[in-house]
Amino acid sequence: MQSLTLTVERLAKSGDGVAHHQGRTVFIEGALPGETVRVRVHEGKVLHGELLEVLKASPARRTPPCPLADRCGGCSWQHLDEAAQRAAKEEIVCSTLEHLGGLPRDAYALSPTVFGASPLGYRRRASLHPVDGGLGFHGRRSAVKVRVDLCPALVPALADLGPRLVAELGGSMKEVEEVRLLESGGRVGVALHLRGEVRPGLRTRAEALAKKYASVALVPAEGAAERFGDPRLKADGFTQANEEVNARLVAAAAEALGGQGPALELYAGSGNFTRALAPPVLAVEVVGDQPALPGVRWVKGDVPKVAQGLLKEGAKFERLLVDPPRAGAPGIERWAEGFGVSRIVYVACDPASLARDAGELVNRGWRPERLQLFDMFPQTHHVEALMVLQR
Repeated sequence: MQSLTLTVERLAKSGDGVAHHQGRTVFIEGALPGETVRVRVHEGKVLHGELLEVLKASPARRTPPCPLADRCGGCSWQHLDEAAQRAAKEEIVCSTLEHLGGLPRDAYALSPTVFGASPLGYRRRASLHPVDGGLGFHGRRSAVKVRVDLCPALVPALADLGPRLVAELGGSMKEVEEVRLLESGGRVGVALHLRGEVRPGLRTRAEALAKKYASVALVPAEGAAERFGDPRLKADGFTQANEEVNARLVAAAAEALGGQGPALELYAGSGNFTRALAPPVLAVEVVGDQPALPGVRWVKGDVPKVAQGLLKEGAKFERLLVDPPRAGAPGIERWAEGFGVSRIVYVACDPASLARDAGELVNRGWRPERLQLFDMFPQTHHVEALMVLQR
């Protein structure tokens, strides 16, 4: 390991600063574009620089609003002000589309980034783990957990809930592997994921907790969950963390997809977008429970396999919405062509996957019409992107 003085050029999609040394790229966690930094370089297939000192700071650098920002793994960009965060995310996505997908920046219209009213206190769900007599999150790129008694990123109803839950559970905490929290409309759901089976003492505790919180679930290591209180509020399920920005993303996707002709939705999840789409809709998802919705037919199964089956049946659709996982939607260009769709709305959580899939679509004759980013996770490098493509 050696100590070097480097100049940071840009931010990578991982959120790290990027510099160069002897023709090799160095990724530096915590460094910002334009900064001169002293780092200790760790050799390997990829060079990583451990930030030792900021010799010349960026004007966008600030003191993180959370005192645990240097240790907790939840929010990696608290040292960067919000305006600079949004500009960096825009640059990362557009640059990735250009260099990986072959889509020049003048190939599509870029709409203003959508962001919420508050850059803190926006997260309505959390997964915490027992640590040091309390609850906490994983550390920065580490399996080591950090106790967090107050999290400014969480909505007020959850921000300081950890210590109270620990006190309420008492000795039963030793049976808990993970605590998941969810807030909805001011109501709180708690899910206790257990190391083993549900024991009578913990069941008694859960019944007592259900008088204080809207719902409580005991999730054993094996078998079905036991629920107390409102069964509709499931902290052990998946819910978008940023309710405000998610609502605007859903509305934008539904408007972009339009309402002419049958629609196909792939990777539909639990219906986050499905509820807002103009019917008729065929929605495909492999896991979870899907809601009964008017004008919607659900097909449960692996998306590529279902898509291939629909192609063999000769199914036709006018509109296609995809919201794939980080790996993207390989094969989307064949599906879109085979189904005869005229309009695609692609929601992406990974710029590289979006670039790859959009590039394949463009090669098949699709035109990228518009791109818009949704800052669902301020204080982090993560961003949601919505791209509209027209045949």
